[in-house]
Amino acid sequence: MRRIRDHRNLTLTVVAVLALSVLALATTAGAVKKVERVELRLGDLVIIGKGGFRPETLPKDRFAPIELYGGGKLSTVSGELPPILNEITFEFDKHGLVDTLGLPACTRGKLVATDVPTARKACGDAIVGKGFGTAVVKLPEQAPISAGTGITLFNGPKKGGNNTVLVHAHLDVPAPSTVLFQVVIEKIHNGPYGYRAEANIPKLVNGFGHPVSGHITIGRKWTFKGKKHSYANARCANGRLQAKGEFGFEDGTRLSGTFLRPCKVLK
Repeated sequence: MRRIRDHRNLTLTVVAVLALSVLALATTAGAVKKVERVELRLGDLVIIGKGGFRPETLPKDRFAPIELYGGGKLSTVSGELPPILNEITFEFDKHGLVDTLGLPACTRGKLVATDVPTARKACGDAIVGKGFGTAVVKLPEQAPISAGTGITLFNGPKKGGNNTVLVHAHLDVPAPSTVLFQVVIEKIHNGPYGYRAEANIPKLVNGFGHPVSGHITIGRKWTFKGKKHSYANARCANGRLQAKGEFGFEDGTRLSGTFLRPCKVLK
C-alpha cells in the first residue's frame, strides 16, 4: 500500500470534495472572510481546497455559534480520472462542540430512494447543512459523463449516545440512484482532540462514479424551550483550533495531515 503524508496547513482539501458534513466540522480552523486556497500535488493527483468558518473571533471561556464552509476539487496531472476516495477518519478539536438539543432527527427510512427535493421536504426540520457535488461517471466502453447533485446533511438518530449525520445525495446518470450513508460523531479524549468521525464512502454508480468537486455550508440554528442553539460551535481557548485527518483512496494511496488554524479571542 502506498502511503503519502502531508502536514501543511490545508483547510478542507479532500473532505469537501464529497462535501461531508461531519468531516467539514473538522475545519474549525479557518475563516470564511479570509478563505485560503490550497493546491497540493501527490504524484499524479492534484487536490485544490478552500474553506473555513465565521466568525473568526470567538470567546475564550464559552462556546459560540459558528458557520462552516468548505469546497474542493480533485484532478490529475495526466488528465486521467482521479482515484476514488474510499474512507475518511477525522479527529477534531475539543474546543469545538456539536449541539443537537431539541433538534429533530431524520431516519434512513424517510430518505431511502428519494431525490434531493423529496428528501429535503421529508426531513426539512433536521437539515444541518447543504452543498453541491459533481462526479464523472465512466462506464466501460463509453465516454465519461458528468453528473451533479445537491448534497444534504441531516441530523440523525443518536447511536450509542453519540450524534450522527445522515449524508444524502441523488444521481440521475446513468440511471436514478440515491446515495445515503451515516457518519457517527464519537466523543473521545485524545490530547487536543475531543471528537472522532469516520466514514466509509459508498460506491457511486457501482464503482464507476468518480467524485471530482464539491462545496458545503453547515450552520443550523434553532430555538428550544426559549433558548437559542447552534449545531456548530467553538471557542478560542489557546489561539488556535486544530484537527487531523486520514484519507484512503481506492488505488491504495493514503493521505494524512494535521490542520492548524489561528483564531482570535473576543475581547
